[in-house]
Amino acid sequence: MNRGRRWLAALREDRLLGRILKNSGFLLSSSGAGAVLAFFQSILAVRMLGVEGWGLVAVITTFASNMNRLLSFRMNEVVVQRVHAAQADSRLQAGAAALKAAFLIEALTSLLAYGTLVALARWAAGAFADDPALAPLFAFYGLSILGNGVTQTATGILQAFDRFDYLARIGFGQSVVTASLIALTWALWRWQPALYAPSLLKWVLLAYLLGKAYYGATLAVRSLCVAASEWGAKWWRVSWKQADDLRGMLTFALHTNLNGTVNLLTRDNIPLYLAALLSSVEVGYMKLAQGLINPILLIVNPFIWPTYAEITRSVSRKQWRTTRRVLRRVSLVTGAVVALLGGGLALTGWFVIPWLYGAEALPAYPALLILLLGYGFASVFQWNRPLLLALGKPSWPVMVSAGVGALELAAIFWLTPRFGYLMLAAILSAYFVLSIGLMVWLGLREMRRQEAVG
Repeated sequence: MNRGRRWLAALREDRLLGRILKNSGFLLSSSGAGAVLAFFQSILAVRMLGVEGWGLVAVITTFASNMNRLLSFRMNEVVVQRVHAAQADSRLQAGAAALKAAFLIEALTSLLAYGTLVALARWAAGAFADDPALAPLFAFYGLSILGNGVTQTATGILQAFDRFDYLARIGFGQSVVTASLIALTWALWRWQPALYAPSLLKWVLLAYLLGKAYYGATLAVRSLCVAASEWGAKWWRVSWKQADDLRGMLTFALHTNLNGTVNLLTRDNIPLYLAALLSSVEVGYMKLAQGLINPILLIVNPFIWPTYAEITRSVSRKQWRTTRRVLRRVSLVTGAVVALLGGGLALTGWFVIPWLYGAEALPAYPALLILLLGYGFASVFQWNRPLLLALGKPSWPVMVSAGVGALELAAIFWLTPRFGYLMLAAILSAYFVLSIGLMVWLGLREMRRQEAVG
Protein backbone atom coordinates (compact mmCIF):
# COMPACT_ATOMS: atom_id res chain seq x y z
CA MET A 1 0.00 0.00 0.00
CA ASN A 2 2.79 2.42 0.99
CA ARG A 3 4.68 1.60 -2.19
CA GLY A 4 1.60 2.42 -4.28
CA ARG A 5 1.15 5.71 -2.47
CA ARG A 6 4.79 6.64 -3.03
CA TRP A 7 4.42 5.80 -6.71
CA LEU A 8 1.31 7.98 -7.04
CA ALA A 9 3.06 10.79 -5.19
CA ALA A 10 6.00 10.51 -7.59
CA LEU A 11 3.63 10.82 -10.53
CA ARG A 12 2.06 13.95 -9.06
CA GLU A 13 5.49 15.52 -8.43
CA ASP A 14 6.91 14.66 -11.87
CA ARG A 15 7.05 18.14 -13.44
CA LEU A 16 8.07 16.84 -16.88
CA LEU A 17 5.21 14.35 -17.00
CA GLY A 18 2.98 17.12 -15.74
CA ARG A 19 3.97 19.30 -18.67
CA ILE A 20 3.25 16.45 -21.09
CA LEU A 21 -0.12 15.84 -19.47
CA LYS A 22 -0.91 19.55 -19.55
CA ASN A 23 -0.10 19.88 -23.25
CA SER A 24 -1.79 16.58 -24.01
CA GLY A 25 -4.77 17.79 -22.03
CA PHE A 26 -5.23 20.74 -24.37
CA LEU A 27 -5.23 18.42 -27.37
CA LEU A 28 -7.29 15.81 -25.55
CA SER A 29 -10.05 18.26 -24.72
CA SER A 30 -10.20 19.24 -28.38
CA SER A 31 -9.99 15.70 -29.73
CA GLY A 32 -12.51 14.43 -27.19
CA ALA A 33 -15.08 17.01 -28.22
CA GLY A 34 -14.10 16.43 -31.84
CA ALA A 35 -14.63 12.68 -31.39
CA VAL A 36 -18.18 13.27 -30.21
CA LEU A 37 -18.87 15.50 -33.20
CA ALA A 38 -17.20 13.08 -35.63
CA PHE A 39 -19.20 10.21 -34.19
CA PHE A 40 -22.39 12.21 -34.57
CA GLN A 41 -21.64 13.26 -38.14
CA SER A 42 -20.67 9.72 -39.19
CA ILE A 43 -24.07 8.46 -38.06
CA LEU A 44 -25.81 11.13 -40.13
CA ALA A 45 -23.57 10.49 -43.14
CA VAL A 46 -24.12 6.72 -43.09
CA ARG A 47 -27.86 7.21 -42.71
CA MET A 48 -27.84 9.52 -45.75
CA LEU A 49 -25.40 7.67 -48.00
CA GLY A 50 -25.58 4.06 -46.80
CA VAL A 51 -22.53 1.87 -46.11
CA GLU A 52 -21.49 1.86 -49.76
CA GLY A 53 -21.73 5.65 -50.09
CA TRP A 54 -19.79 6.08 -46.84
CA GLY A 55 -17.13 3.81 -48.29
CA LEU A 56 -16.98 6.01 -51.39
CA VAL A 57 -16.42 9.07 -49.20
CA ALA A 58 -13.54 7.20 -47.57
CA VAL A 59 -12.04 6.37 -50.97
CA ILE A 60 -12.14 9.99 -52.22
CA THR A 61 -10.84 11.56 -49.01
CA THR A 62 -8.16 8.90 -48.58
CA PHE A 63 -6.87 9.35 -52.11
CA ALA A 64 -6.48 13.11 -51.65
CA SER A 65 -4.86 12.80 -48.23
CA ASN A 66 -2.46 10.12 -49.38
CA MET A 67 -1.47 12.02 -52.49
CA ASN A 68 -0.47 14.87 -50.20
CA ARG A 69 1.45 12.53 -47.88
CA LEU A 70 3.24 10.93 -50.81
CA LEU A 71 4.74 14.19 -52.06
CA SER A 72 5.05 16.24 -48.87
CA PHE A 73 7.36 16.27 -45.88
CA ARG A 74 6.35 15.94 -42.23
CA MET A 75 7.72 19.39 -41.58
CA ASN A 76 6.40 19.61 -38.04
CA GLU A 77 9.05 17.11 -36.92
CA VAL A 78 11.79 19.03 -38.73
CA VAL A 79 10.65 22.34 -37.23
CA VAL A 80 10.48 21.00 -33.66
CA GLN A 81 13.98 19.55 -33.95
CA ARG A 82 15.46 22.73 -35.48
CA VAL A 83 13.80 25.14 -33.07
CA HIS A 84 14.86 23.17 -29.98
CA ALA A 85 18.42 22.89 -31.29
CA ALA A 86 18.54 26.63 -31.99
CA GLN A 87 17.20 27.47 -28.53
CA ALA A 88 19.59 25.09 -26.77
CA ASP A 89 22.61 26.77 -28.44
CA SER A 90 21.19 30.33 -28.49
CA ARG A 91 21.20 30.44 -32.31
CA LEU A 92 17.79 31.98 -32.86
CA GLN A 93 18.58 33.33 -36.32
CA ALA A 94 19.44 29.82 -37.47
CA GLY A 95 16.08 28.61 -36.18
CA ALA A 96 14.23 31.43 -37.95
CA ALA A 97 15.99 30.65 -41.23
CA ALA A 98 15.00 26.99 -40.86
CA LEU A 99 11.36 28.01 -40.41
CA LYS A 100 11.54 30.12 -43.54
CA ALA A 101 12.90 27.19 -45.52
CA ALA A 102 10.26 24.84 -44.11
CA PHE A 103 7.39 27.12 -45.15
CA LEU A 104 8.69 27.42 -48.70
CA ILE A 105 9.39 23.70 -49.16
CA GLU A 106 5.97 22.66 -47.87
CA ALA A 107 4.12 25.22 -50.00
CA LEU A 108 5.89 24.06 -53.18
CA THR A 109 5.28 20.37 -52.47
CA SER A 110 1.59 21.07 -51.80
CA LEU A 111 1.25 22.66 -55.23
CA LEU A 112 2.97 19.65 -56.77
CA ALA A 113 0.69 17.26 -54.89
CA TYR A 114 -2.50 18.94 -56.07
CA GLY A 115 -1.32 19.07 -59.69
CA THR A 116 -0.52 15.36 -59.56
CA LEU A 117 -3.91 14.57 -58.03
CA VAL A 118 -5.75 16.41 -60.81
CA ALA A 119 -3.73 14.55 -63.44
CA LEU A 120 -4.59 11.18 -61.83
CA ALA A 121 -8.21 11.92 -60.88
CA ARG A 122 -9.84 10.06 -63.79
CA TRP A 123 -7.63 7.02 -63.29
CA ALA A 124 -8.34 6.99 -59.53
CA ALA A 125 -12.10 7.26 -60.08
CA GLY A 126 -12.02 4.25 -62.39
CA ALA A 127 -9.62 2.16 -60.32
CA PHE A 128 -11.07 2.74 -56.85
CA ALA A 129 -14.65 3.93 -57.40
CA ASP A 130 -15.41 1.91 -60.56
CA ASP A 131 -16.76 5.07 -62.19
CA PRO A 132 -14.48 7.48 -64.14
CA ALA A 133 -17.35 10.00 -64.16
CA LEU A 134 -16.59 10.67 -60.48
CA ALA A 135 -13.21 12.20 -61.38
CA PRO A 136 -14.44 15.80 -60.76
CA LEU A 137 -15.24 14.86 -57.16
CA PHE A 138 -11.67 13.62 -56.64
CA ALA A 139 -10.29 16.90 -58.01
CA PHE A 140 -12.85 18.91 -56.03
CA TYR A 141 -11.96 17.40 -52.66
CA GLY A 142 -8.30 17.58 -53.61
CA LEU A 143 -8.51 21.34 -53.04
CA SER A 144 -8.05 20.43 -49.38
CA ILE A 145 -4.36 19.96 -50.21
CA LEU A 146 -4.04 23.63 -51.13
CA GLY A 147 -6.08 24.68 -48.12
CA ASN A 148 -3.54 22.93 -45.91
CA GLY A 149 -0.51 23.97 -47.92
CA VAL A 150 1.67 24.93 -44.91
CA THR A 151 -0.12 23.07 -42.13
CA GLN A 152 2.81 20.86 -41.10
CA THR A 153 5.22 23.76 -40.68
CA ALA A 154 2.62 25.80 -38.83
CA THR A 155 1.91 22.85 -36.52
CA GLY A 156 5.62 22.45 -35.83
CA ILE A 157 5.90 26.11 -34.78
CA LEU A 158 3.09 25.77 -32.25
CA GLN A 159 4.49 22.48 -30.94
CA ALA A 160 8.01 23.85 -30.61
CA PHE A 161 6.82 26.85 -28.59
CA ASP A 162 4.45 24.77 -26.43
CA ARG A 163 1.31 26.38 -27.82
CA PHE A 164 -0.69 23.17 -27.78
CA ASP A 165 -3.68 25.15 -26.53
CA TYR A 166 -3.85 26.89 -29.91
CA LEU A 167 -3.70 23.55 -31.72
CA ALA A 168 -6.55 22.31 -29.55
CA ARG A 169 -8.80 25.29 -30.25
CA ILE A 170 -8.17 25.20 -33.98
CA GLY A 171 -8.78 21.46 -34.15
CA PHE A 172 -12.03 21.83 -32.27
CA GLY A 173 -13.07 24.65 -34.60
CA GLN A 174 -12.56 22.35 -37.58
CA SER A 175 -14.73 19.68 -35.95
CA VAL A 176 -17.50 22.20 -35.33
CA VAL A 177 -17.43 23.48 -38.92
CA THR A 178 -17.54 19.98 -40.42
CA ALA A 179 -20.20 18.59 -38.08
CA SER A 180 -22.41 21.67 -38.51
CA LEU A 181 -22.33 21.38 -42.28
CA ILE A 182 -23.03 17.64 -42.18
CA ALA A 183 -25.99 18.29 -39.86
CA LEU A 184 -27.28 21.02 -42.17
CA THR A 185 -27.02 18.65 -45.14
CA TRP A 186 -28.94 15.98 -43.23
CA ALA A 187 -31.67 18.47 -42.27
CA LEU A 188 -32.07 19.64 -45.88
CA TRP A 189 -32.17 16.04 -47.08
CA ARG A 190 -34.88 15.15 -44.56
CA TRP A 191 -36.85 18.25 -45.56
CA GLN A 192 -36.63 17.75 -49.32
CA PRO A 193 -35.25 14.22 -49.96
CA ALA A 194 -36.07 14.17 -53.67
CA LEU A 195 -34.27 17.46 -54.23
CA TYR A 196 -31.08 16.79 -52.27
CA ALA A 197 -30.64 13.01 -52.57
CA PRO A 198 -28.87 13.10 -55.99
CA SER A 199 -26.14 15.46 -54.71
CA LEU A 200 -25.66 14.18 -51.16
CA LEU A 201 -22.18 12.84 -51.86
CA LYS A 202 -21.04 16.24 -53.12
CA TRP A 203 -22.50 18.05 -50.11
CA VAL A 204 -20.81 15.68 -47.65
CA LEU A 205 -17.47 16.15 -49.39
CA LEU A 206 -17.97 19.93 -49.33
CA ALA A 207 -18.48 19.80 -45.57
CA TYR A 208 -15.17 17.99 -45.08
CA LEU A 209 -13.41 20.32 -47.52
CA LEU A 210 -14.58 23.49 -45.75
CA GLY A 211 -13.54 22.04 -42.39
CA LYS A 212 -10.06 21.39 -43.78
CA ALA A 213 -9.88 24.89 -45.25
CA TYR A 214 -10.80 26.46 -41.91
CA TYR A 215 -8.13 24.41 -40.14
CA GLY A 216 -5.36 25.23 -42.60
CA ALA A 217 -6.03 28.96 -42.81
CA THR A 218 -6.47 29.48 -39.07
CA LEU A 219 -3.40 27.41 -38.23
CA ALA A 220 -1.20 29.33 -40.68
CA VAL A 221 -2.24 32.72 -39.31
CA ARG A 222 -1.84 31.69 -35.67
CA SER A 223 1.61 30.15 -36.22
CA LEU A 224 2.90 33.30 -37.92
CA CYS A 225 1.69 35.35 -34.96
CA VAL A 226 3.47 33.03 -32.51
CA ALA A 227 6.71 33.13 -34.52
CA ALA A 228 6.56 36.93 -34.59
CA SER A 229 5.96 37.14 -30.84
CA GLU A 230 8.87 34.78 -30.08
CA TRP A 231 11.45 35.97 -32.60
CA GLY A 232 10.22 39.41 -33.62
CA ALA A 233 8.07 40.61 -36.48
CA LYS A 234 11.05 40.67 -38.86
CA TRP A 235 12.07 37.04 -38.37
CA TRP A 236 11.00 36.34 -41.96
CA ARG A 237 13.79 38.62 -43.24
CA VAL A 238 16.56 36.41 -41.86
CA SER A 239 18.97 35.38 -44.61
CA TRP A 240 18.98 31.81 -45.88
CA LYS A 241 22.69 31.75 -45.06
CA GLN A 242 21.85 31.88 -41.35
CA ALA A 243 20.39 28.37 -41.45
CA ASP A 244 22.71 25.69 -40.10
CA ASP A 245 23.25 22.64 -42.26
CA LEU A 246 20.42 23.03 -44.74
CA ARG A 247 21.56 19.79 -46.32
CA GLY A 248 21.11 17.99 -43.02
CA MET A 249 17.68 19.57 -42.65
CA LEU A 250 16.67 18.35 -46.10
CA THR A 251 18.03 14.88 -45.30
CA PHE A 252 15.96 14.77 -42.09
CA ALA A 253 12.91 15.97 -44.03
CA LEU A 254 13.51 13.34 -46.71
CA HIS A 255 13.56 10.60 -44.11
CA THR A 256 10.26 11.85 -42.67
CA ASN A 257 8.84 11.87 -46.20
CA LEU A 258 10.03 8.32 -46.77
CA ASN A 259 8.47 7.26 -43.49
CA GLY A 260 5.23 8.95 -44.49
CA THR A 261 5.35 7.17 -47.84
CA VAL A 262 5.84 3.81 -46.14
CA ASN A 263 2.91 4.55 -43.80
CA LEU A 264 0.86 5.51 -46.84
CA LEU A 265 1.53 2.17 -48.52
CA THR A 266 1.21 0.01 -45.42
CA ARG A 267 -1.51 1.74 -43.38
CA ASP A 268 -3.19 4.75 -44.94
CA ASN A 269 -3.96 3.09 -48.28
CA ILE A 270 -6.09 0.36 -46.73
CA PRO A 271 -9.40 1.84 -48.03
CA LEU A 272 -7.96 2.00 -51.54
CA TYR A 273 -6.70 -1.58 -51.42
CA LEU A 274 -10.11 -2.76 -50.30
CA ALA A 275 -11.83 -0.74 -53.02
CA ALA A 276 -9.52 -2.21 -55.69
CA LEU A 277 -9.61 -5.82 -54.42
CA LEU A 278 -13.21 -6.04 -53.16
CA SER A 279 -15.78 -3.21 -53.20
CA SER A 280 -16.88 0.03 -51.55
CA VAL A 281 -19.13 -1.97 -49.20
CA GLU A 282 -16.10 -3.61 -47.53
CA VAL A 283 -14.47 -0.19 -47.41
CA GLY A 284 -17.52 1.01 -45.52
CA TYR A 285 -17.21 -1.81 -42.96
CA MET A 286 -13.56 -1.00 -42.31
CA LYS A 287 -14.28 2.72 -42.16
CA LEU A 288 -16.97 2.13 -39.55
CA ALA A 289 -14.71 -0.14 -37.47
CA GLN A 290 -11.86 2.37 -37.58
CA GLY A 291 -14.29 5.15 -36.73
CA LEU A 292 -15.30 3.35 -33.54
CA ILE A 293 -11.63 2.97 -32.60
CA ASN A 294 -11.07 6.68 -33.17
CA PRO A 295 -12.06 7.66 -29.59
CA ILE A 296 -9.05 5.67 -28.36
CA LEU A 297 -6.73 7.26 -30.91
CA LEU A 298 -8.11 10.72 -30.25
CA ILE A 299 -7.20 10.33 -26.58
CA VAL A 300 -3.81 8.68 -27.17
CA ASN A 301 -2.56 10.67 -30.16
CA PRO A 302 -2.39 13.98 -28.26
CA PHE A 303 0.40 12.40 -26.20
CA ILE A 304 2.63 11.85 -29.22
CA TRP A 305 3.87 15.36 -29.94
CA PRO A 306 4.16 16.62 -26.35
CA THR A 307 6.10 13.41 -25.62
CA TYR A 308 8.30 13.97 -28.68
CA ALA A 309 9.01 17.54 -27.60
CA GLU A 310 9.97 16.44 -24.08
CA ILE A 311 12.14 13.45 -25.01
CA THR A 312 13.88 15.52 -27.69
CA ARG A 313 14.72 18.04 -24.97
CA SER A 314 15.88 15.39 -22.45
CA VAL A 315 17.90 13.41 -25.02
CA SER A 316 19.66 16.57 -26.25
CA ARG A 317 20.72 17.15 -22.61
CA LYS A 318 21.64 13.45 -22.13
CA GLN A 319 19.13 13.04 -19.31
CA TRP A 320 18.61 9.31 -19.86
CA ARG A 321 16.82 8.50 -16.60
CA THR A 322 14.37 11.27 -17.30
CA THR A 323 13.74 9.91 -20.80
CA ARG A 324 13.06 6.41 -19.50
CA ARG A 325 10.73 7.72 -16.84
CA VAL A 326 8.74 9.66 -19.42
CA LEU A 327 8.40 6.66 -21.74
CA ARG A 328 7.36 4.32 -18.95
CA ARG A 329 4.76 6.62 -17.47
CA VAL A 330 3.28 7.70 -20.79
CA SER A 331 2.82 4.03 -21.71
CA LEU A 332 1.10 3.43 -18.39
CA VAL A 333 -1.38 6.22 -19.03
CA THR A 334 -2.11 5.25 -22.64
CA GLY A 335 -2.35 1.56 -21.68
CA ALA A 336 -5.08 2.38 -19.17
CA VAL A 337 -7.00 4.24 -21.87
CA VAL A 338 -6.73 1.30 -24.27
CA ALA A 339 -7.85 -1.21 -21.66
CA LEU A 340 -10.87 0.84 -20.59
CA LEU A 341 -12.20 2.00 -23.95
CA GLY A 342 -11.07 -1.02 -25.97
CA GLY A 343 -12.70 -3.40 -23.53
CA GLY A 344 -15.91 -1.40 -23.65
CA LEU A 345 -15.99 -1.48 -27.44
CA ALA A 346 -15.35 -5.22 -27.54
CA LEU A 347 -18.20 -5.92 -25.12
CA THR A 348 -20.82 -3.59 -26.61
CA GLY A 349 -19.93 -3.24 -30.29
CA TRP A 350 -22.20 -6.10 -31.41
CA PHE A 351 -25.18 -4.09 -30.19
CA VAL A 352 -24.03 -0.50 -30.72
CA ILE A 353 -23.12 -0.83 -34.42
CA PRO A 354 -26.52 -1.94 -35.79
CA TRP A 355 -28.33 0.35 -33.36
CA LEU A 356 -26.47 3.44 -34.58
CA TYR A 357 -25.80 2.68 -38.22
CA GLY A 358 -28.45 0.12 -39.14
CA ALA A 359 -28.45 -3.67 -39.46
CA GLU A 360 -26.45 -3.56 -42.70
CA ALA A 361 -23.44 -2.27 -40.72
CA LEU A 362 -23.16 -5.27 -38.34
CA PRO A 363 -20.30 -6.95 -40.33
CA ALA A 364 -18.09 -4.11 -39.09
CA TYR A 365 -18.06 -5.68 -35.58
CA PRO A 366 -15.62 -8.57 -36.19
CA ALA A 367 -13.32 -6.14 -38.00
CA LEU A 368 -13.49 -3.91 -34.92
CA LEU A 369 -12.35 -6.75 -32.64
CA ILE A 370 -9.40 -7.59 -34.86
CA LEU A 371 -8.29 -3.99 -35.31
CA LEU A 372 -8.43 -3.33 -31.57
CA LEU A 373 -5.44 -5.66 -31.11
CA GLY A 374 -3.18 -3.80 -33.50
CA TYR A 375 -4.30 -0.26 -32.73
CA GLY A 376 -4.21 -1.01 -29.01
CA PHE A 377 -0.58 -2.14 -29.17
CA ALA A 378 0.34 0.89 -31.27
CA SER A 379 -1.36 3.20 -28.77
CA VAL A 380 0.48 1.84 -25.73
CA PHE A 381 3.86 2.30 -27.42
CA GLN A 382 3.00 5.43 -29.40
CA TRP A 383 6.42 6.91 -28.55
CA ASN A 384 8.28 4.32 -30.67
CA ARG A 385 9.11 6.60 -33.60
CA PRO A 386 9.53 9.87 -31.66
CA LEU A 387 12.20 8.14 -29.55
CA LEU A 388 14.22 7.15 -32.62
CA LEU A 389 13.89 10.67 -34.04
CA ALA A 390 15.08 12.19 -30.77
CA LEU A 391 18.07 9.81 -30.79
CA GLY A 392 19.05 11.02 -34.25
CA LYS A 393 17.98 7.87 -36.09
CA PRO A 394 15.29 9.09 -38.54
CA SER A 395 16.12 6.36 -41.06
CA TRP A 396 15.48 3.45 -38.70
CA PRO A 397 11.67 3.77 -38.59
CA VAL A 398 11.69 3.92 -42.39
CA MET A 399 13.72 0.73 -42.71
CA VAL A 400 11.64 -1.16 -40.14
CA SER A 401 8.31 -0.05 -41.57
CA ALA A 402 9.44 -0.78 -45.12
CA GLY A 403 10.71 -4.26 -44.28
CA VAL A 404 7.64 -5.34 -42.31
CA GLY A 405 5.41 -3.43 -44.73
CA ALA A 406 6.69 -5.40 -47.71
CA LEU A 407 5.51 -8.59 -46.02
CA GLU A 408 2.21 -6.92 -45.17
CA LEU A 409 1.54 -5.83 -48.76
CA ALA A 410 2.37 -9.28 -50.12
CA ALA A 411 -0.07 -10.82 -47.65
CA ILE A 412 -2.78 -8.25 -48.48
CA PHE A 413 -2.73 -8.88 -52.22
CA TRP A 414 -2.37 -12.64 -51.81
CA LEU A 415 -4.89 -13.33 -49.04
CA THR A 416 -7.50 -10.54 -49.12
CA PRO A 417 -9.11 -11.57 -52.45
CA ARG A 418 -9.44 -15.11 -51.07
CA PHE A 419 -10.55 -14.45 -47.47
CA GLY A 420 -12.09 -10.96 -47.53
CA TYR A 421 -11.91 -7.81 -45.46
CA LEU A 422 -11.45 -9.59 -42.11
CA MET A 423 -8.19 -11.07 -43.34
CA LEU A 424 -7.02 -7.59 -44.29
CA ALA A 425 -7.90 -6.36 -40.80
CA ALA A 426 -5.83 -9.18 -39.30
CA ILE A 427 -2.87 -8.39 -41.57
CA LEU A 428 -3.01 -4.71 -40.59
CA SER A 429 -3.04 -5.55 -36.88
CA ALA A 430 -0.10 -7.91 -37.30
CA TYR A 431 1.81 -5.14 -39.10
CA PHE A 432 1.33 -2.78 -36.15
CA VAL A 433 2.50 -5.34 -33.60
CA LEU A 434 5.59 -6.45 -35.54
CA SER A 435 6.82 -3.08 -36.78
CA ILE A 436 6.19 -1.12 -33.58
CA GLY A 437 7.55 -3.89 -31.37
CA LEU A 438 10.78 -3.88 -33.35
CA MET A 439 11.10 -0.08 -33.23
CA VAL A 440 10.58 -0.07 -29.46
CA TRP A 441 13.36 -2.63 -29.05
CA LEU A 442 15.73 -0.71 -31.34
CA GLY A 443 15.03 2.60 -29.60
CA LEU A 444 15.67 1.28 -26.11
CA ARG A 445 18.84 -0.48 -27.27
CA GLU A 446 20.17 2.69 -28.94
CA MET A 447 19.41 4.72 -25.84
CA ARG A 448 21.48 2.30 -23.75
CA ARG A 449 24.32 2.56 -26.25
CA GLN A 450 24.38 6.35 -26.23
CA GLU A 451 24.19 6.39 -22.46
CA ALA A 452 27.22 4.09 -22.24
CA VAL A 453 29.21 6.27 -24.64
CA GLY A 454 28.35 9.34 -22.58
